[in-house]
Amino acid sequence: MVRLNPTRADYLTKFQELIEGYNSGSRNIEEIFKELLALSMILTDEQTRHVRENLSEEELTILDILTRPAPELTTEEREEVKKVAHHLLEKLHKLLVLGWRQKISTRARVKIEIENALDEGLPRAYSKDIYEAKCSAIFEHVYQSYQGEGQSVYARK
Repeated sequence: MVRLNPTRADYLTKFQELIEGYNSGSRNIEEIFKELLALSMILTDEQTRHVRENLSEEELTILDILTRPAPELTTEEREEVKKVAHHLLEKLHKLLVLGWRQKISTRARVKIEIENALDEGLPRAYSKDIYEAKCSAIFEHVYQSYQGEGQSVYARK
C-alpha cells in the first residue's frame, strides 16, 4: 500500500511500532493483538477508499499528495482537486515514454506539465508555498513510480 501511495507511510510506521513492542516484550500480547486487529480494519478500509472516492488508485495517490497534510478544503474544492488529479494523470501518461527519466528535456516537460495543471486547476486555498511543495511532491512521486511506456507501480503484472 505504501509503494502505491507514499502518504500511507504512517500506517507502516504504526505496524513497525507494534512489531517492535512485541519483539521487545514491553507490551502485552493481548494489547498488541487488539491493536493489530484495529490496524487491519483501518487498512482494509484504506484499500477500498479509492472506490468510495470514485477514483483510480493512481488518482487517489495524487489527491492524497495534494490534500495531505494541508490545506483544509471545502467539499467543492476537494472535488476540484479530484478533477485536477484525473486531468494531470491523463496528460502525464502521454509524456511518460520509455526512458523519460534519463532525458533532461522530458523530465522538464513533465515538471512543467505538473506545474501548469496545478496552477490552472487548484483552488485558491493553496498558497504559493503549498503549491510549490505540492508540485515537488507530485514530481517526486511520478519520478519514483513511473518508468515509462505504461510501466509503473500501478501496472498490473
